[in-house]
Amino acid sequence: MRKLRRLWTWILGCALVLPALMPSIALAAKKKADVVIVADTRKLDGILYWWAEMYNESHFLFAIMTMVIIPIVGCILGWLADIVMSHIGIDLKHRELAEK
Repeated sequence: MRKLRRLWTWILGCALVLPALMPSIALAAKKKADVVIVADTRKLDGILYWWAEMYNESHFLFAIMTMVIIPIVGCILGWLADIVMSHIGIDLKHRELAEK
């Protein structure tokens, strides 16, 4: 019974708040952005120029490429850190837990 009352309280609260938010949502939908956000590519070359041009042309493609590249770079850096730590004598593969 308590869960049902809590559910109805949430539904009623959302129903009461929604009309108060509608004018601001309608105004935000009518406004058009006068500012265009682009990357400055005048002093860039190579891969940085390509990256900035991708941002300027397609924000969607830029977001997809970023989501693909970040985990790959993270795995590469983690692998390199593993190699460096094994060379300096830190063994993370055969350690004993201190919580025992």
